[in-house]
Amino acid sequence: MKIVVCVKEVPDTTDVKMDPEHGTLIRDGVPSIINPFDAFALEMALQLKDKDPSVEIITICMGPPHAEKSLRETVAMGADSAILITDRAFAGSDTWATSYTLASAIKTLGDVDMIFAGQQAIDGDTAQVGPGIAEFLKIPQAIFVGAIEILDDKTVVAERLTETGREKLELGLPALISIIKLPKDPRLPSLRGMMKSKKAEIAKIGVEGLDVEEQNLGLSGSPTRVMKIFTPPKRESGEIWEGEPLDLAGRLAEVLKDQGIV
Repeated sequence: MKIVVCVKEVPDTTDVKMDPEHGTLIRDGVPSIINPFDAFALEMALQLKDKDPSVEIITICMGPPHAEKSLRETVAMGADSAILITDRAFAGSDTWATSYTLASAIKTLGDVDMIFAGQQAIDGDTAQVGPGIAEFLKIPQAIFVGAIEILDDKTVVAERLTETGREKLELGLPALISIIKLPKDPRLPSLRGMMKSKKAEIAKIGVEGLDVEEQNLGLSGSPTRVMKIFTPPKRESGEIWEGEPLDLAGRLAEVLKDQGIV
């Protein structure tokens, strides 16, 4: 079984600055980490590999050249190989263009059984790229998944969180699954894994290695734009009233009338 885990490198800080002209993150000089939810996605894949050593795990990241460091970390954690999708043409991609590019890259890997992604990235918080990849590949998907059971080489059962509880979905493979925070933290790299990661060859793919339409790439191929960046206004502090319920109800009614609410 072949599992591809999508990994994003995100800023390791809450002090994020934006380019007001293009509406994109300014990443220069900001330390980066593996998106925490993507680390859980990798952990889920590694748990399946623990049960079946024949499982092959490939991590894939779309980003600048320095994202190779994060991919080496995934190899140190236990991934078999890693691929960096990098090209200036990809810069400024929104979630649509990112999904399109990653799906195109995954197509180059041949038969893939499952694609894992974190439920969302902590810098954008859209939770759109995983489902977008599934749509471009025209495969089934399950989102916000916390447990996976492999029934056979063609079918898995995914248990996902919903607004009202949990539900189990049976999926035919190949399929994309987005992973939530798991009860167990992602494993730390082993000494053997760190030695392997130093020697690992991180494959790099640019525009020329993909079957894509260049007008769909990067900032120019992104149908969405950040129109305004601002700090939300502070909410006014509330009031606490004490007294008899009927008196308070009358007082509340008067306030609502004064404000034109009722």
